[in-house]
Amino acid sequence: MTDLIIQHPELGDAAVRSFAEAVGRSPDRREPALAAWRGVRIDRERAARLADEQAVDAGLVPQGATLADYRIAAFDMDSTLITIECVDEIADFVGRKAEVAAITEAAMRGEIADYDESLRRRVALLEGLPEETLQKVWDERVRLTPGAERLVAQLKAAGLKILLVSGGFTFFTDRLKARLGIDFTRSNTLEIAGGRLTGGLVGKIVNASGKRQALEDACARIGCPTAQAIAVGDGANDLEMMGIAGVSVAYRAKPVVREKTTFAINHNGLDALLGWLPPAS
Repeated sequence: MTDLIIQHPELGDAAVRSFAEAVGRSPDRREPALAAWRGVRIDRERAARLADEQAVDAGLVPQGATLADYRIAAFDMDSTLITIECVDEIADFVGRKAEVAAITEAAMRGEIADYDESLRRRVALLEGLPEETLQKVWDERVRLTPGAERLVAQLKAAGLKILLVSGGFTFFTDRLKARLGIDFTRSNTLEIAGGRLTGGLVGKIVNASGKRQALEDACARIGCPTAQAIAVGDGANDLEMMGIAGVSVAYRAKPVVREKTTFAINHNGLDALLGWLPPAS
C-alpha cells in the first residue's frame, strides 16, 4: 500500500481539501506543514498535477518506509546542497558571470550534449584569476541550502553514509566535507600554477557517468546495492546517478529532472525528504 504525503512550509487548508477530494477522505495526519493519507489509490501523475496546481510538494511513499531502509545518500553540490553555482560566482570576478551562467543553465537543462566541453569552456574563462578568489567565493557567497544541515545530520544519525559528488570543484567539496562531516567526495580539480587559475582542469572530468560511477563505488565500499541509495540533485547531469538509486530527489530542479525522480522538492527545504522518509521510530 502507498501513503500520500503533501508538504509546504505554510500548508493551506485549500490545498489539503483539494487532495482530500481526490483521495475521497480527509487526511489521517495533519500538521502545520504536512498532511498525510494512508493507503491511497491515486497515481503519480494525478498527484503531481495537483501538487503543481496547489503549489505544494507531494510524494507517494510505500507504507512503513523510513531512512532505515537505506545505507547511503548522494548529493549534488551546486544549487542542491548549496544555493549557488560556484563556477558562475568565480566567473563574476572576471566580469563573465552572465556568459558562464548561461552555459551552466543550458547544461543543467540537458540542452548541451557534451557536458565535458561545456565545463572546459566555462573554466577556460577563469584563466588568470588569483587562487585567493576561490576563498572569497567560499567566504562571501557559499551558503547551505535551507534544510541541508538538518537533513545531513538526520541521515548520519540514522546510520547513512554521505557522498558529495559534483561537477564543481574540490576546493569547495573539501570544505563542505569538513563542515558537514561528509564521508566521501568526488569532484573536479581546477589547475593552478603560480598562484593563479590556468583555465584548465586536472584529471578526468566528473560528468553524468562519473557521478553514477562515484555512487556505485561508494556503495561497493560500504557493501550495499545501489537500491539502498538516495540520490539528490537538480540537473540533467544528475540523472544517471539518480537512475541507479533506490530513491531519487529533485531539488528545485529542471523539468527534465523532476519528471524522472521519486520525489520533487519545489517549495520546501531539503529536509522535506524527512517528511516522506522519516527516521525509524
